[in-house]
Amino acid sequence: MSEKLKVGILGATGMVGQRFITLLYDHPWFEIEVLAASARSAGKTYEEAVGGKWKMDVPMPECVRSMVVRDVSDVENVARDVDMVFSAVNMTKEEIKAIEIEYAKTETPVVSNNSAHRWTEDVPMVIPEINSEHFHVIEAQRKRLGTTRGFIAVKPNCSIQSYTPALAAWKAFEPTQLVVSTYQAISGAGKTFADWPEMVENIIPYIGGEEEKSEQEPLKIFGHIEDGRIVKAEGPQITCQCIRVPVLNGHTATVFINFAKKPTFEELVQALRDFKGPAQELKLPSAPEHFIQYLEDNDRPQVKADVNYANGMGVSIGRLRPDTLFDWKFVGLSHNTLRGAAGGAVECAEMLKALGYITKK
Repeated sequence: MSEKLKVGILGATGMVGQRFITLLYDHPWFEIEVLAASARSAGKTYEEAVGGKWKMDVPMPECVRSMVVRDVSDVENVARDVDMVFSAVNMTKEEIKAIEIEYAKTETPVVSNNSAHRWTEDVPMVIPEINSEHFHVIEAQRKRLGTTRGFIAVKPNCSIQSYTPALAAWKAFEPTQLVVSTYQAISGAGKTFADWPEMVENIIPYIGGEEEKSEQEPLKIFGHIEDGRIVKAEGPQITCQCIRVPVLNGHTATVFINFAKKPTFEELVQALRDFKGPAQELKLPSAPEHFIQYLEDNDRPQVKADVNYANGMGVSIGRLRPDTLFDWKFVGLSHNTLRGAAGGAVECAEMLKALGYITKK
């Protein structure tokens, strides 16, 4: 590869920002150049700014400990030294929308973990294995923003990653209806058990905004570009419940599904095992060689056994069996802060680089 791209991390002190650091500090294509956070962290070293709140299960990389954190709101100061930024800022939705546009207008590509722009019609929301062709809408977005290089791209919500890949693998069988329940880890809320002792031995049957995201975001992923905007697909119909469970990492989904065309068990399993996308064909650094694994044991997938499949970037499916009301039912599992958050955003940036949308300034 050519010289590494210099990247900034917006919201670097939070849990997703920390995960970005663990994924990028030794990345073959990207180099961490700037860490930015709120004004209260600005001017401190990264180690000072994080204090005792390093939440990753690996040590803080030495290369970032002494980096001086910049104010994320000082957009020009951050943007001048980087080729692109990853966004994981903790602000209101409207503030996130505004600041990501501001960065894009400095001709700095923004790859965001945030939800603020997921329903902006000319902002691609991408799982690289499934709908990387949506990145083509960037040209229309640049015209709207008045940029030649800057744009915003986002990855979808972590809650959909454990079942949407199966829908992509089964596209030929035309999924029509799904009933989904997700059982979501506390790190999805940026928490550990030390931060959130109330979650020990507890379940909370409500996560604000998650059910709408889980029902609607797959439709944008399966949509198409028309007149410079992404038009969401009309189906499948999805209804979902989202529940917070006492698990640190890993979102599990139970799914009941109907198909217009009636596949056999063997056809469904083979489709999962054979599924690959452009991320695999291009051999992106973060892309798993096998995106989806099917597990035959009745007690899999399990969080402890399977959440780190393919370095947390793969998806595990199991317990596929006929249902009495629907055609089939299954269980899915994905790592919510890797595939579902920072890792998915890094893979999006890799695809954008491979496609020529992100280059050196």
